[in-house]
Amino acid sequence: MDLKAKMLRDDALKGKTIVVTGGGSGLGKAMTTYFLELGANVVITSRNMEKLKAVKTELEDQTGGTVLSVQCDVRNYEEVEAMVAASVEAFGTVDVLLNNAAGNFISPTERLSANAFDTIIDIVLKGTKNCTLAFGKHWIDKKEKNKVVLNIVTTYAFTGSAYVVPSAAAKAGVLAMTRSLAVEWAKYGMRFNAIAPGPFPTKGAWDRLLPGDLKEKFDLSKKVPLKRVGEHQELANLAAYLVSDFSAYINGEVITIDGGEWLKGAGQMNMLEEIPQEMWDMLEAMIRAKKSK
Repeated sequence: MDLKAKMLRDDALKGKTIVVTGGGSGLGKAMTTYFLELGANVVITSRNMEKLKAVKTELEDQTGGTVLSVQCDVRNYEEVEAMVAASVEAFGTVDVLLNNAAGNFISPTERLSANAFDTIIDIVLKGTKNCTLAFGKHWIDKKEKNKVVLNIVTTYAFTGSAYVVPSAAAKAGVLAMTRSLAVEWAKYGMRFNAIAPGPFPTKGAWDRLLPGDLKEKFDLSKKVPLKRVGEHQELANLAAYLVSDFSAYINGEVITIDGGEWLKGAGQMNMLEEIPQEMWDMLEAMIRAKKSK
């Protein structure tokens, strides 16, 4: 099977306007590209306007779709409100908010300054709160229905994880927000869901998190039962489905797409896969010998 194959029909998102925070690079860019191919208008935001303009030109040429680039630091509520206004002015309405902007440090927690910790919390949790609140209030005020908020979390939002404590704490908060508002704001015609991706390598983020030859030493595909990392299109397929009308009865869910990675880590005896066949034979023989006595 071609793992890069596209899933939905070409007009699945026709007429929808989707805001993707952090949509100019990495997984955000992959999702943005597919949304455009499916007929959506897309607003991409980040702090780097020069980069956003370049991505806008690239994606419009590639897909024939319409992209609005809006400079926005999601940590600043006033900038988020301005982004909402710019999006509405350009397209009349916004149908989907995809909270994708994130930051992370891989570090022993005692090495992090309070400011470093705050930076991750502010981007991931506060940024998601800012965008969700601004769009939610707008939709409620305008009495607009059939709106979707999709949040990108992580599997360690369920469990926590050493060495990424600020991200784990922030993503857990985003997950709680997703499930809480799925109930509270359903009456306003909004659905809230989340995706928890496993290893989906992106050059920029992974180079920062695992510089030099660390990527070779920490081969994350070895932690995945399927023995591979994810293709960007696989995540884009899932995201497109969850923001489309085809998923209209899915609300309050977090969908894991990680090849079974987190389940492998959670299972107490999963490390036994390292035992060679010959040792299993020996263990079985020992057990049978005890039973025969």
